[in-house]
Amino acid sequence: MEKSNHQPLTISGVHLELTNAIKEHVREKTKKLFAHEAQIIGIQVELKCNPKVNKQKEFMAEGHIRIYGPPMVAKEESDDLYKSVDLLVLKLDRMLRRRSRLKRVKRKQLHDIEIPAEIPKVSHS
Repeated sequence: MEKSNHQPLTISGVHLELTNAIKEHVREKTKKLFAHEAQIIGIQVELKCNPKVNKQKEFMAEGHIRIYGPPMVAKEESDDLYKSVDLLVLKLDRMLRRRSRLKRVKRKQLHDIEIPAEIPKVSHS
């Protein structure tokens, strides 16, 4: 398991030995997620190898973003580990941008407020 010093990133491998090249690739790709959202508490990336007979979708990358609010979880499978990581980061990035957009839309919506008040009647003479 690898912990990054400057950003809360955890990288782990299941049935897969993590090389320095794989770790560096994941760090480089996840940098933009931290740049887009300052509220991220941490990101966990789990890389898995499922050797199958037909070699399709052999590698899986699973990402968990711990953030204020509900956590974001995404999973991608492909025949190449680096491609799985790239697709995972794209999916997580879309999820973060959607969350940000929904927060902005919600903030801009006007809400009707009813204030119970009696307005005095003025008589005109």
